[in-house]
Amino acid sequence: MARAVRGYRCRECGWQTVAYVGRCGECQAWNSLEQFADGTRASVGPLAKRPVTAVPAATLSLADVPDEPGRRFVTEIPELDRVLGGGVVPGSLVLVGGDPGIGKSTLMLQAAARMAAKGLVVGYVCGEESPRQVRMRASRLGIAGDGISLIPETSLDSALAAAEGLGVSALIIDSIQSVYVDGLESRSGGPAQLSEAGARLVGWAKGNEIATIVTGHVTKGGEIAGPRLLEHLVDAVLYFESGEGGSLRVLRAVKNRFGATDEVGVFEMTGEGLRSVENPSAAFLEAHDPEASGCAVTALIEGSRPLAIEVQALAVPSPLAAPRRIASGLEVSRLHLLLAVLARRGGIVAGNLDVVATVSGGMRLRDPSADLAILVALVSAVRDQPLDRGTAFLGEVALSGSIRPVQQSQRRLLELGRLGFGRCLAPASTSPVEGIELIPVRSVKEALRMALAGGRG
Repeated sequence: MARAVRGYRCRECGWQTVAYVGRCGECQAWNSLEQFADGTRASVGPLAKRPVTAVPAATLSLADVPDEPGRRFVTEIPELDRVLGGGVVPGSLVLVGGDPGIGKSTLMLQAAARMAAKGLVVGYVCGEESPRQVRMRASRLGIAGDGISLIPETSLDSALAAAEGLGVSALIIDSIQSVYVDGLESRSGGPAQLSEAGARLVGWAKGNEIATIVTGHVTKGGEIAGPRLLEHLVDAVLYFESGEGGSLRVLRAVKNRFGATDEVGVFEMTGEGLRSVENPSAAFLEAHDPEASGCAVTALIEGSRPLAIEVQALAVPSPLAAPRRIASGLEVSRLHLLLAVLARRGGIVAGNLDVVATVSGGMRLRDPSADLAILVALVSAVRDQPLDRGTAFLGEVALSGSIRPVQQSQRRLLELGRLGFGRCLAPASTSPVEGIELIPVRSVKEALRMALAGGRG
């Protein structure tokens, strides 16, 4: 049996509500609501159910979709192709972020030149620079510019129309914060502009099957400026990083719908532009000083390959009541945790010392397998005692002081052996590898005793 419904109804459009308001929520007419009561259950409010009048969308069975890997545009820049998963996919939208002056525009121009050399028509939207500035950079890099069409335009709609007129196969926009969408009153680079520009670029790239790469500014916190919605819309997000004052650049993939995430590419900035580093481990250890205290070597798994890096630590007496903890390449909270484990489980207290810890080559340590190397480097710095030059360290340190095993340990050991390390302190459950002596350790105290004794007990 229907229950009586009481409320207010707009006499202009029929909009209903349960409470009286001065203005209709549907047609915006003032003082048009009148009270009503009927015996049927009615839907009231602005979210009342209404019949769907849209044309039903076409459906497709997942089993009927062709299982094809798809083609890619290879940039002929080995480290860039590695991070992209083998090249840039037509119809994809790639976002590249990095600090000012790190080399984003240089890398984009080099990639444009390599793709143009393969016969592709490449459009380059130079929203931040004039065509003359781009020409000067190309001259420094030794790029002739054949096949690259500059689009000096900040209106996104006009730039995309020009790209379609050129019949481009790939489009580069430098940068997305410099272009604006017509019809929005907010300034270019604002949240509304970035969200709308990202949405339009996704639809345009996929609708026209054009590979699109855009660069983006980053905040002082290291994230791409603007709403995170932009990173959700694009197909791949790459971050360009560098160490303090170093020539090495690390390109890291944090999202990739067409390849592996957490893949890294290593470049070296030279006078002729960015050069792919064929042996990143050797480059990271190039300045390794075996006679200095506070230096320990470990191996990481970054994407699809192992990398050997050096962890450096320095400990000096502090004149402050609260000693400082400074970390570069790893989180300060992780440094505090390892110092606490060292004090409780290793018996070495650094409460009156300023402690600094860094990672070579601008790498960022996210892998817990480097815990043992950080811990040993801290002890070496506190005691000012150098470690054995031919010994590396692998292992995750637990709060209980035990040394936990690491994943893909054999690949890490093979990389360390290739670089000339003859011994490695590792968890007791680690499988041995030919060519490198494995020294099993089970606890922090045992690892420190073996490390300070040169790995010989």
